[in-house]
Amino acid sequence: MATKTALVTGSSRGIGRGTAVELARAGTRIAINYAGNAEAANETLALVRAAGGDGFTLQGDVAVAADRERLVAETVARFGRIDLLVNNAGVAPKVRADLLDAGEESFDRLFAINLKGPFFLSQLAAKQMLRQEPDAEGFRGRIVNITSISVYTASVNRGDYCMVKAGLAMMTKLFADRLARDGINVYEIRPGVIATDMTGAVKEKYDKLILQDQPGITPIRRWGQPSDIGRAVRAILEDRFPFSTGAVFDVDGGFHLHRL
Repeated sequence: MATKTALVTGSSRGIGRGTAVELARAGTRIAINYAGNAEAANETLALVRAAGGDGFTLQGDVAVAADRERLVAETVARFGRIDLLVNNAGVAPKVRADLLDAGEESFDRLFAINLKGPFFLSQLAAKQMLRQEPDAEGFRGRIVNITSISVYTASVNRGDYCMVKAGLAMMTKLFADRLARDGINVYEIRPGVIATDMTGAVKEKYDKLILQDQPGITPIRRWGQPSDIGRAVRAILEDRFPFSTGAVFDVDGGFHLHRL
């Protein structure tokens, strides 16, 4: 596979880091975006290089318009093009509040980072991709949105999170429809319970639900790992699904199955 380039938002840790490292195993050049933790981003860069890829760290808050513009501009300045945008950056509510008590501050924060940011960053990246010559596989680019089982699973103590992830799922369909004729495919990867900093606070709860309860919430009885998501993203970059766009890939241990 010819060397490709990727911009992965929120890739200093968690799913973003796992994705960057898996992409590096395919020799990808990666813009490693982070919002505030430069040390963690540099750790990701070291892991990327150790895995056979290359890249650079790139600070920016996807909720800020000027930062979004800079993310695209600096990635293109460094690599010449963007073959893949991974909209991964996201936050959980600071406090899990009952639906009747949820406040506007948390609502606005989650919508800005988890939905508005990816929407307008995808606009910018798509316009850049439209200016690019097609690669060897005929694509001008690919966009991957990392959502969640919260797209369809109600959690009444974090309704804002469920709503923004559902919005991101619809965003995938919209961009897929608009960009297919231009050689840009768009995909949604829907993680289940993944071992990251975000789920660290509820580890004991999910240990029980996954490992101890019978039959457990997932047929595959283990925690998901960031590398599980990364492998799915890598398959997309390697064009394993050239005749698919707007597709949803459930990487959730089988959580989405309806079982009796």
